[in-house]
Amino acid sequence: MSTTPISTGALFDRPLFVLEMANNHMGDVAHGVALIRAFAEVCRPFPFRFAFKLQYRDLDTFIHPAMRGRDDVKYIKRFSETRLSREQFDILVAEIRNQGFQCLSTPFDEASVAVIEAQNLDAIKIASCSMSDWPLLERVVQTRHPLIVSTAGSTLEELDRLVSFLTHRSKDFAILHCVGEYPTPDAHMHLSQVDFLQRRYPGVRVGFSTHEDPNNTDIVKMALAKGARIFEKHVGLPTEQYPINAYSASPEQVRRWLEAAQYALLLCGEGEQRLPLNESERDSLRSLRRGVFARREIAAGEVVHAEDVYFAFPPQNGQFTANDWSKYATFTAEADISVDAALAQTNTVRRDMRDKVWEIVQRVRAQLQGSHVVIPGRVDLEISHHYGLDRFDEYGLTMLTVVNRSYCKKLLMLLPGQQHPEQYHQLKEETFHVLQGELILQLDGVERVCGPGDVETVEPGVRHAFRSENGAIIEELSSTHFLNDSFYTDEAINANRERKTLLSYWMD
Repeated sequence: MSTTPISTGALFDRPLFVLEMANNHMGDVAHGVALIRAFAEVCRPFPFRFAFKLQYRDLDTFIHPAMRGRDDVKYIKRFSETRLSREQFDILVAEIRNQGFQCLSTPFDEASVAVIEAQNLDAIKIASCSMSDWPLLERVVQTRHPLIVSTAGSTLEELDRLVSFLTHRSKDFAILHCVGEYPTPDAHMHLSQVDFLQRRYPGVRVGFSTHEDPNNTDIVKMALAKGARIFEKHVGLPTEQYPINAYSASPEQVRRWLEAAQYALLLCGEGEQRLPLNESERDSLRSLRRGVFARREIAAGEVVHAEDVYFAFPPQNGQFTANDWSKYATFTAEADISVDAALAQTNTVRRDMRDKVWEIVQRVRAQLQGSHVVIPGRVDLEISHHYGLDRFDEYGLTMLTVVNRSYCKKLLMLLPGQQHPEQYHQLKEETFHVLQGELILQLDGVERVCGPGDVETVEPGVRHAFRSENGAIIEELSSTHFLNDSFYTDEAINANRERKTLLSYWMD
């Protein structure tokens, strides 16, 4: 356990286990000190952050004058019998810190908040019964202390108001799923509320305040697996004089609880980033892949297409596998490859064009943002690279198909310096409406310059090409677009079977 005083915000830098003393000091300072020391021995071997938590009530103002001294009211009797003075609480705080714990307290009134400030405690805990106590909350947010708030019995509206209130005041805080039954039956635990709170309040730390049977060590494992990293549990030190209640855990029960938590964290492992590569694991998996083999004789210098190969098991050492084959990868033979021979690094060069595609996507996004042209969500992006992605900046086009029925609407986008090679359609008639930039349009060899607002119609059979020096966005309105109705006057483009890349998820 750390013995260094906590800094604001650092309380949550690793799993935090809060041991709630409540009134289990029994109004006996010596018993409270013994309790703290007993749990310090239990917690010391574990790599977590630990805190002890007290409860503060200014009983002279907290209890209504007419109700003071009433032994027939359960909580008034309990609070009065276990009452400690400020000096006695100072002794407990000093021992908590001396044993390496952070020190928290739950205030139930404004006067108690002032005591927390005077003692310079590490954080303030807000009990479930106080999470909508707005006079108390208004006082608490004036402090520098991080907050941990239990949420038992609250409505969704109350939760929303609390999170909004604390967020707008830039407080460092966490909320705890909590069930206010002591002890809580297993059927009422509802651990999936941890998931609910994380989904509803992304970026807010979520923990779990537990009141289950102290012998149960399964619940903490499940809560950890769901992402809770702050835990609160009532603790007590059973003696002949002071028996323990049904929901407070003894030192030995807390030891087993922490062992279970440590085991659960071991099983959960790394969750903030992808695991580093395990080479033995990768080698094992690679041995189960299918290798790439030549279906025909392939001459040196040829680009290898899908119909030129087949995939079969087992792969050879250094061979490309089916996992290396994708629409973003190009394979070029560096040496003659015979039928059934493996495509490998010794005879084939593989180039991955994902980085180029990603760069194009970024430029398209920037162009759209700068033009203020609004497009529908999740529209597919088609990248045309007539002579390959290497020459996309010279010859290319990106296209968004908004609708293609008996009528068709597309957005054609030219990046600065791009040109679209000459083509014609036999069936489709299309009209170009320039939305942004300057377009140099060529119809049957005749050039015209078009600016924003200009409209030009291209009839079937008319050869057309276009380019833009500084980039342009064109709305194309047409009859139905058919896949086999684009004919380029350069046969090299017609022969290029891989001149388009289609992306469905590119906007986010």
